[in-house]
Amino acid sequence: MAVYQHDVLVVGAGLAGMRATLAAQEAGADVAMITKVHPVRSHSNAAQGGINAALESRGDNWDDHAYNTVKGSDYLGDQDAIEIMCQEAGPAVVELEHMGVVFNRDENGRLGTRHFGGQEVARTFFVADITGQALLHALYEQIMKYNPRVYEEWFVTSLVVEDGKCCGVVALELMTGQIHLIKAKAVILATGGTGRCFEPSTNGLVVTADGQGLAYEVGVPLMDMEMVQYHPTTLKGNGVLMTEGARGEGGYLLNSEGERFMKTYAPNFMELASRDVVSRSEQTEINEGRGIDGCVLLDLRHLGRELIETKLAYINEVAMDFANVNLAEEPCPIRPGNHYEMGGIKTDVHGVTSMPGLYAAGECANVSVHGGNRLGANSLLDTVVFGKRAGIHAADYSKQIEQINVPDSIVSLDEGRIKSFFDKNDNTDTPATIRLAMGQAMNDGVAVFRDEAGMQAAYKTILELKDRYKRLGVHDSGKIYNTNLLFAFELGFMLDTAETICVSALARKESRGAHYRTDMPDRDDENWMKHILVQNTGEDLPTVDFSPVTVTRWEPQIRSY
Repeated sequence: MAVYQHDVLVVGAGLAGMRATLAAQEAGADVAMITKVHPVRSHSNAAQGGINAALESRGDNWDDHAYNTVKGSDYLGDQDAIEIMCQEAGPAVVELEHMGVVFNRDENGRLGTRHFGGQEVARTFFVADITGQALLHALYEQIMKYNPRVYEEWFVTSLVVEDGKCCGVVALELMTGQIHLIKAKAVILATGGTGRCFEPSTNGLVVTADGQGLAYEVGVPLMDMEMVQYHPTTLKGNGVLMTEGARGEGGYLLNSEGERFMKTYAPNFMELASRDVVSRSEQTEINEGRGIDGCVLLDLRHLGRELIETKLAYINEVAMDFANVNLAEEPCPIRPGNHYEMGGIKTDVHGVTSMPGLYAAGECANVSVHGGNRLGANSLLDTVVFGKRAGIHAADYSKQIEQINVPDSIVSLDEGRIKSFFDKNDNTDTPATIRLAMGQAMNDGVAVFRDEAGMQAAYKTILELKDRYKRLGVHDSGKIYNTNLLFAFELGFMLDTAETICVSALARKESRGAHYRTDMPDRDDENWMKHILVQNTGEDLPTVDFSPVTVTRWEPQIRSY
């Protein structure tokens, strides 16, 4: 075992983690990143379509962006946080461009934009259909100028808490199998979403709710976890994402009768209504028999081969590889698929959680800028705006802490957990069998359409799987890159997080945003315009609490597109 120490430790190296790291470095803190994969293999790579911002130089207004975001959230987003995000969006995009992000440009050489869902104007800046990858590499280059310590291919097994404060992490070094203690005056969780709690998902296999699980384990509340976004356009079978940029460039959605069915559900915005609306519309067409083998069609043929091969080249390659479809020649079968978690670790606009010393940013956090439904291309914006804010605040906080009093022996708890995995002889289960059963149960009961019976069934399955998990053994006792041990730890985080999703969904007795109950189809602002907080108190079942939604300027209205 080794012991390390830093002012700020960032857990996760996607866009939120990198932006937090860069901000804390620039604020003069001793910063380190810890990541279970190489930084540029983080899941931010998968973000395709773009990043939203209202630039005044283009005649756009951040007020309009904020209103569209509030409406898109189905009025569950906290409007003070949304205003901050939209005000800082323009400078954030310009800053990224100055860092070297090669955004697409229009015919006049200015930064180009495309339309994204739920917005009246085109304010999504993009790099073809690989925007996340472009931002990730540019930020990594900026961070490398400072040459920070990067604990690469290390996995955080627990947070260190002393006297009610977060003081670091215990982590598993995958290359050696050794457990180490990393002390830190501030810890920023930037670990991404919850996608692999569901099956299938657009999310990569590394997206296992690690940050949510770590925070929940030490009693930090998770907020609005029932708000799980299903993206309208994913490939059947493997769930691979087909960017909203395809519809932003003018793509159509067709049913089995060749009709652009969105005219029935969202006559003004058509295919570019908010994601929850489009996903429900697609699922309705499928459920009512106007689908094709459980799918509808994404049709880009009218856009022309040149546009597809320049602005949508990646998804054209995906369609050919996995669906044997050339988008310039024929429509591609798609359907709604698990994509994004609007809920997460409750934070304020500086990433501060309820535990001193612990911060969160990005998809694992809930600043409440997305509410009940996230607008496409607001996710990358969320990561860079609130990642930066968390990094600055954490660096300032760390300067107030003189020393970290953590006994080195604290690692023995995690060493005991690993020994327990190795000592168990139950051969009936593996992490993979339990994870698959979890993912299928969540996709069946907590998806586009929900009802009491389906959610209760999913919750019952999760509780049964948690009981099976207690008996789970790891049969590979090797130390070097023991991925079976890694999967076992990840599964524990996912099961806890899946439980919070079920508990929150059962608690919300209305339909709002992505939480659409067929047994309670109406939005109830009088009783349910409030956040749901789920907290682990050490008892068998989590506690449920509520907090008000912050309204600054926009009172709830009928939401139509």
